[in-house]
Amino acid sequence: MLNIALFGPPGAGKGTQSEHLVKEYNLLYISTGDLLRQEIADQTPLGIQAQSIIAAGGLVSDEIIVQIIEKTIIDHPGANGFLFDGFPRTYVQAYILEGLMLKLNTSLNCLLSLNLPEEVCVERLLNRGKTSGRSDDNEMVIRNRLREYNEKTIPVLSFYREKGICYDIDGTRSIEEVTRELDAIAANELKKQPLNIVLFGYPGSGRDSQGKALAERYGLEFISTNEMLENEIRNQTEIGKTVIDLYNNGQQVPDEIVVQLIERRLNANANAKGFIFKGLPRTLVQSYILDGLLKKRGRSISIALELEVPLLDLVSRLDERGRSGHGMSYDSSVAKIIERLREHESKTLPVIAKYAQQHGLVKVDGTGTFDEIFSRLCAEVEKSIKNPR
Repeated sequence: MLNIALFGPPGAGKGTQSEHLVKEYNLLYISTGDLLRQEIADQTPLGIQAQSIIAAGGLVSDEIIVQIIEKTIIDHPGANGFLFDGFPRTYVQAYILEGLMLKLNTSLNCLLSLNLPEEVCVERLLNRGKTSGRSDDNEMVIRNRLREYNEKTIPVLSFYREKGICYDIDGTRSIEEVTRELDAIAANELKKQPLNIVLFGYPGSGRDSQGKALAERYGLEFISTNEMLENEIRNQTEIGKTVIDLYNNGQQVPDEIVVQLIERRLNANANAKGFIFKGLPRTLVQSYILDGLLKKRGRSISIALELEVPLLDLVSRLDERGRSGHGMSYDSSVAKIIERLREHESKTLPVIAKYAQQHGLVKVDGTGTFDEIFSRLCAEVEKSIKNPR
């Protein structure tokens, strides 16, 4: 997720930049004022409570505000992130937001502060007042608003500067220049986030070569169950010996062994930016296992990709691979190739359907040159980075 707090004095252009960030990164806009007014209009329990406080001349408490924000976030589980406008306003609210983010298993990525000299703010707002008709666009009110903003904001900015996530932006520049800087900061924050990819496709679709290329491009760990099993066999480990016995008896490797190998690999690369999984999950059971292994480490699937290749092309590729001497055991005849493709269809297609529902699976044309296919895959990965789930 991408969670941003946008700050700026009256006249700094927060409205314009908020609109851009929300649209560009598919964020949910959270303005405490707007949310409060909506709760009151809907006559929710919190809205009724807030309305009675306001009617009595009081200020709505932080306790009510944070409940409204939490409710809004929970009601939008599909959001790619949140843009907080005007919150937190105080040092105490900064701590409240941090606690709320922790409770929701996320965090504030950055605070973007649009800085503008007071005289420039006054000039902009007075010019706006000539056409806006707003009664608060007069110099006395403007300077009072600026004074209040500075008094409340300085402690909040200090709170986030200590955390290293406060970015100061020169708001005197053009809208386009400010937007470019905000985009650069957002892009940098998105690159820091874990990226975990599941690569689906029939045998012969090119998952191995494309998966390794993607791992190199994005600095990820490539995890292939076949490769891990082959390493165990080659190193003559206890697991390798068990796998050979299973193969010799025509049996499949049980999930207990696969889980051990995957968990070992995840533990060995605990600080990795992310992983590309090829050959896992093959079954619905394995899909639940993988989700659990990732969740245990505070991770989740970022995107699921499926390479689509016509059946005749798959058979041709696998037959050619078998003739080259570098194929799998099922590449030795067309009959075995067809049997392996059918097995994939019966066991893995239900998994693909599950990922399509839960993780937004993307189908990618797997025909053409290596570079053409790779370019298509990269385009989808870039989209997932920009709009994380």
